[in-house]
Amino acid sequence: MADLSQIVKAYDVRGVVPDQWDEPMAELFGAAFAQVTGASAIVVGHDMRPSSPGLSRAFARGAAALGVDVTEIGLCSTDELYFASGQLDLPGAMFTASHNPAQYNGIKLCRAGAAPVGQDTGLAEIRALVEGWLETGAPEPAATAGTITSRDVLADYAAHLRSLVDLTGIRPLKVAVDAGNGMGGHTVPTVLAGLPVDLVPMYFELDGTFPNHEANPLDPKNLVDLQAKVRETGADIGLAFDGDADRCFVVDERGEPVSPSAITALVAARELAKHPGGTIIHNLITSWSVPEVVAEQGGKAVRTRVGHSFIKQEMARSGAIFGGEHSAHYYFRDFWNADTGMLAALHVLAALGGQDGPLSGLVRQYDRYAASGEINSTVADQAGRAAAVRAAYEGADGATLDELDGLTVATADWWFNLRASNTEPLLRLNVEARDAETVARVRDEVLSIVRA
Repeated sequence: MADLSQIVKAYDVRGVVPDQWDEPMAELFGAAFAQVTGASAIVVGHDMRPSSPGLSRAFARGAAALGVDVTEIGLCSTDELYFASGQLDLPGAMFTASHNPAQYNGIKLCRAGAAPVGQDTGLAEIRALVEGWLETGAPEPAATAGTITSRDVLADYAAHLRSLVDLTGIRPLKVAVDAGNGMGGHTVPTVLAGLPVDLVPMYFELDGTFPNHEANPLDPKNLVDLQAKVRETGADIGLAFDGDADRCFVVDERGEPVSPSAITALVAARELAKHPGGTIIHNLITSWSVPEVVAEQGGKAVRTRVGHSFIKQEMARSGAIFGGEHSAHYYFRDFWNADTGMLAALHVLAALGGQDGPLSGLVRQYDRYAASGEINSTVADQAGRAAAVRAAYEGADGATLDELDGLTVATADWWFNLRASNTEPLLRLNVEARDAETVARVRDEVLSIVRA
């Protein structure tokens, strides 16, 4: 039996190699999703990985066998699937392993209106059903099977995004885009078509074997080609999308990466200009810059745990207009509270094209502190090492500690967060301070305890 604990994750189902995660298993998941949501119809899409079309179609068969009508939108980005879920008001399933290597695959699931499916809102039930059926056999089919039909929503998705950000009056921009052979190669040409943009495409050929580099822009080595292309072509900006194109990373005209926290602050300022006094969500690893900019713009900043399901739940609870994470996930009330890197990219293009200066100058006001980036340490005893760090800083002069998500220690001049990975024996460290020297000092102090 496949290890379902490795298939079912906090907010999505992904990360299992195909010999564990096969089409009969996907069919059971389709049936379970249909039963748990109680929907009469669902929408299903998939990325460009070799195993995705077969897994997606098997999932559709499983749902249809229980009488559910399935709309297949075929090749799409994850945020395009969220668009379809929101626009059609249907639960959705996206077959992708996001930024993970080629041999992986899985599912991201949502309820109607792109609402999240989390461990407490459906995943545990889905897992229990599939485990039961693996022991007893597939569920009884409905008296009347559901239909499976195809629909192309790419043009509608692009039109919706462009209705949210006005780019018609921007100055001409040269924009280098690295799709990493992922779904950005499918969506970007349609979204940017007809705009005053000179597009410099990189790796737009859909290829789930990722022949050029992994489609994971969070790893600096996967930005190197884009950085070089920006410098070589004199582009005004570089954009890098991950495999399922729901996250977007930005490179300035010098080829230097722009912090996702700076992008969060920039987009927050733009959204607050449209919705004065609105609430902005940021996770606890984003920069101090984010709540500072939100306050300066008259908004309310709300700090949350890291993760898709937490952000979406808080967006819905608070009526927030926008949310951002350090990992370059950006969430919009105008996009059913779902994350879309493409919409964030349009905001950056609009801001850049609406003034005459370079991107580096534009983002300087939103990038105010030095940061370590995320540093991973492999440890056998996550809880023990985290407790040792807590003991070292508890009672330290001027330090406050909280455990909203892992351990956060903050002073007037620096903060750090130490979190355990849910899936690997890792502790993740992020440090921010008023200068790079302090970042290095705090980083080294904490790592000396973590790695002792």
